[in-house]
Amino acid sequence: MNGKFTLYIDQYGNKFAAHTVKELRAKVGMGGARVSKMYNDKKDGRTVHTGYVIGQHWLTAYQPVELAA
Repeated sequence: MNGKFTLYIDQYGNKFAAHTVKELRAKVGMGGARVSKMYNDKKDGRTVHTGYVIGQHWLTAYQPVELAA
């Protein structure tokens, strides 16, 4: 996710867009808050990185998709 343009949506529905975690942290307004990775378990047993936790914000990542027409 670092370096790619990504949309993040927190548990309250607030939207943040950033290229890096540093930029995301600044936009959330939690400059001094700790950043942790957020993981989800899938039904097939895998664990995947799905976003970040910054302060009280649990941010799920969404990236743009482009498919050939």
